[in-house]
Order: sequence, then structure tokens, then C-alpha cells
Amino acid sequence: MLKTALGRLRFIGFYEGISFLVLLLIAMPLKYWADFPHAVTVVGGLHGLLFVLYMLAVLHVWIAHRWSILKVAAAFIAAFLPFGTFVLDKKLLRG
Repeated sequence: MLKTALGRLRFIGFYEGISFLVLLLIAMPLKYWADFPHAVTVVGGLHGLLFVLYMLAVLHVWIAHRWSILKVAAAFIAAFLPFGTFVLDKKLLRG
């Protein structure tokens, strides 16, 4: 899976999506409802790293597979939507 540009995008997209959901559904409620801002600091930093890696993977796939600008835009927008990277994986990357 990690030997191809698409495989790396799928791998990173999965973990970026998980980190986004953990940030939204666990860390943010802990920050505001349990007065535990450290959760957002840790998960947010990890999510930020995975987001950057995801964007680099999208760039690599764009170059290697000559994706259209619409597919690149869809991959970019997917990173900002809960469950977006999972939908992208199912619709675009798997066929």
C-alpha cells in the first residue's frame, strides 16, 4: 500500500480523517466541557502534522497520476469535512 502515491494518499488520508474526528468529537468536548485544553494541544498538533502530510500526498498524486483539478479540489475539500477523507477514498481512490 505504501509503495505507490495513491497508496500513500489512502494511508495518510485514513489517519488524517481519524485524527480530525478525534479532535472534533473527543478533544474539543474535553477542552470546553471538562476544562482540559491539553487534549486539543496534543491531538491538534498531531492532526496538523497529518494534514500537512495529506496535502503533500495529494500534491504527489496530482503530479504522478495527472489528476484533474476537480479531483485535486475534491481531495483538498475532503480534508476539511468530517468523514471527508473516507468518502474520498471510497469514491475517487477505489474507483
